[in-house]
Amino acid sequence: MSHILPNKLREQAAEQLAALKGKELKPKDRLMIPLQEMPSQAPEKRIENMKEVALGYFEEQVKVEAARCLQCKNAPCVKGCPVAIDIPGFIKAAGEGDYEKSLGIIKKTSLLPAICGRVCPQESQCQLYCTVGKSLKNVEQSVSIGRIERFVADYARQQGKLSVPPCKADTGKKVAVIGSGPASITVAADLRKEGHRVTIFEAFHKPGGVMIYGIPEFRLPKEIVQEEIDTLSQMGCEIRRNFLVGRTRKLEDLLQKDGYDAVFIGTGAGLPKFMNIEGENLIGVFSANEYLTRVNLMKAYDKERSDTPIYNARVVAVLGGGNVAMDAARSALRMGAEKVHLLYRRTEVEMPARVEEVAHAKEEGILFHFLRSPVRILGNEADHVRALEVLEYQLGEPDESGRRRPVAVKGSEYQMPVDTVIVAVGNNSNPLIEKTTPGLETTKWGNIIADENGKTSMDRVYAAGDIVLGAATVILAMGEGRKAAAAINELLSNQ
Repeated sequence: MSHILPNKLREQAAEQLAALKGKELKPKDRLMIPLQEMPSQAPEKRIENMKEVALGYFEEQVKVEAARCLQCKNAPCVKGCPVAIDIPGFIKAAGEGDYEKSLGIIKKTSLLPAICGRVCPQESQCQLYCTVGKSLKNVEQSVSIGRIERFVADYARQQGKLSVPPCKADTGKKVAVIGSGPASITVAADLRKEGHRVTIFEAFHKPGGVMIYGIPEFRLPKEIVQEEIDTLSQMGCEIRRNFLVGRTRKLEDLLQKDGYDAVFIGTGAGLPKFMNIEGENLIGVFSANEYLTRVNLMKAYDKERSDTPIYNARVVAVLGGGNVAMDAARSALRMGAEKVHLLYRRTEVEMPARVEEVAHAKEEGILFHFLRSPVRILGNEADHVRALEVLEYQLGEPDESGRRRPVAVKGSEYQMPVDTVIVAVGNNSNPLIEKTTPGLETTKWGNIIADENGKTSMDRVYAAGDIVLGAATVILAMGEGRKAAAAINELLSNQ
């Protein structure tokens, strides 16, 4: 991906839009319209700040990109969306310049368009099924659904046209929502619309879940998340911060002593995994969760106003190949690291991180080492990290995930000098609620077992999002939360 100045992209789009004006476009004409590149900060500038990298489409780009949509009658893109947004409908309205109508269509099924437009992996969801991408035999050439979604949401915010959803009359029913991430926000809003009283219990001092503590400011500005939280408050949801269910209060007490008619658990997957290799207890080894929480939630990057301690890293190794690994690597660079290595034991093709995030990381100078994984972490006499011992791999037969299994190359070990290691190889569910709630069934990995409607093994207790699915996407958590909210609404209406 080569960087083009934003103004140049706008000029190109204006010329393309003028050429399309008044034309009756056939499908083959639409396939010839070039994909609109997302304007972004220049790499050499953005690594010195925490401001958003992707700047968002210009209005001219939105209209040109919308013209690429074939408006397929069978709308294959919709089946790739976990909340089944009317994608052709909102794109058509955006292309006509009716952004208020476009946003209204999205908000019928999705509460967080400004967030999902930024962080959802559209290339593996809605855009994977796009007819344009399939016709051009390249999913990266699909209509940029997420970028258009982001534009219409941002436009409404900038114009001061964000509205608070209406709520029905008070039913007298109370629901406790544990956690305040995407699934919980969705559940809280859907329940409050039906007139139920909703209390959100958040363990941290700021609500928002992974969107606040995990995803960096340069990918998802926190003011956007805060606006969604403010909307919940304006709807009448009560938010209780620094409230750790399982410690501050047990889940059963919420039902039996505090009078809640139902409980929803949306606590996410925030317990970091490690690799269980020698040296993980050395000074200078961090989970991506801890590192990103310090940088994002506690704003360690704001050194003039934040007292959050952060390790002074010069040469960093990030272990993993997902979006969290990209976030950690790019954050480390912005925190002052001179060099950041990223090690992944498969090839770039198998890497689960978003294509755009990988491209941005490369532009910023992150050094990728594919088919590599650490054997152990080496320390000096003061127990500080001094190097990684790395093993080379080659790909063998596919494993249960469908990806080719990495096979170690014997005798290929070598040392990579580093002073910091960030482990980003996945997360498990926090076991606190499981351990303090008898009768709540979980898998061997600690995920809560729930049916297709989010119902758990306990009466009047529901769960959705990462606590059930394992680490997933924002939009998938929202989709599952919506099902759970519908089931809770039905439960309460029948009582």
